[in-house]
Amino acid sequence: MKLYTKPGACSTAVHIDLCWTGQPFEAQVVDADAMKSDVFRALNPTGAVPVLVDGDFVLTQNAAIVGYIADRFPKAELAGDGSPRQRAEAGRWLAFVNSDLHPAFKPLFGPGNYIDDPAQHEAVKASARKRVRSLFEAADRQLQGREWLAGFRSFADPYLFVTLLWAGRTGIDLSGLEALAAFVARMQADAGVQRALKAEGLA
Repeated sequence: MKLYTKPGACSTAVHIDLCWTGQPFEAQVVDADAMKSDVFRALNPTGAVPVLVDGDFVLTQNAAIVGYIADRFPKAELAGDGSPRQRAEAGRWLAFVNSDLHPAFKPLFGPGNYIDDPAQHEAVKASARKRVRSLFEAADRQLQGREWLAGFRSFADPYLFVTLLWAGRTGIDLSGLEALAAFVARMQADAGVQRALKAEGLA
């Protein structure tokens, strides 16, 4: 099994998930130029990470990949204990990060994709920061009294962790979000997280 990942991108969450399985895999770290190459685009024509290759099966899209990993390695319990309810809880919080939180960062990474006038870019970013902050507040409320988003460690947690790394790079105010701060500390102390971060040059 081989993962193509870009340091600090959402693919880092998949990298952590793979480390949490305890199973062997190869991680290929790529940069923006490599993602434009013919070799990479033969795997994913959109030129995006993550890409997972498992034998002759090539899979793209973060949410699909982490679900596949959970099913391939059920003993890791990345989608819970195997019950429909825990699978749904893990999926609920994965969807929150993938469908709500991750897209909310896009105006911060590329304001020009939303408005042509450069003079308005800072206003676009300021609005996006408010939206991202409100979503982190929701995550903080969910984490109060819990160590993990779903109530158990799941594939949603590495994805949330990666967005919190983005928060530091994009000026998101996380003050007062104590449950989130404790979550970050737990993740940073985790051996699997450290393994993935070191492999991607992020530790």
